[in-house]
Amino acid sequence: MTDPTPSNADAPATGILRTLREDLAAARAHDPAARGDVENAIVYSGLHAIWSHRLSHRLWVAGGAGRFAARVLSQFTRFLTGIEIHPGATIGRRFFIDHGMGVVIGETAEIGDDCMLYHGVTLGGVSLKHVKRHPTLGDRVTVGAGAKILGPVEIGSDSSVGANAVVVKDAPANSIVVGIPGVAKPAKESKEELRDAQFYIDPAIYI
Repeated sequence: MTDPTPSNADAPATGILRTLREDLAAARAHDPAARGDVENAIVYSGLHAIWSHRLSHRLWVAGGAGRFAARVLSQFTRFLTGIEIHPGATIGRRFFIDHGMGVVIGETAEIGDDCMLYHGVTLGGVSLKHVKRHPTLGDRVTVGAGAKILGPVEIGSDSSVGANAVVVKDAPANSIVVGIPGVAKPAKESKEELRDAQFYIDPAIYI
């Protein structure tokens, strides 16, 4: 499979400007409707949500009064964008949310690099205990519109979750997960033509 990561993927992420440029590039790469960076920075709620999260996560990690400020910022961003990301969630580089509205990402969720979510996705918990209770997504995972991934399950790298799937069990790397409850199947070579040239398999194909 062609290496899906940009050429500078292994370089350390340093500096706010570098992070902004990476996020803008991710928007262009994942959305054919994206045009110029200035327009995307102004109108894409998914970008606004992840930029706000990067700040609120720093406040959350700092602890103390920072956690209250982080929660306030998170909820204000939810009000503006319709995207709720708990400041405790850990999100990797070049993360992109397409359309955005209705996305919920829980406190202990972990998301790798180059991942993408469509609108209506929930990375939710199934426990009321203060433990790891939200999903972990590997690198280059795509989650289709309306899908729910519940509990501390792990979705392996280079996998796709079909639209409206409900996933409650782990999925290995290079999987396609569809259905209710979600069932993981290997991504077959015959589906290779359904892959984006660089990043992912279109989850809409597996509805």
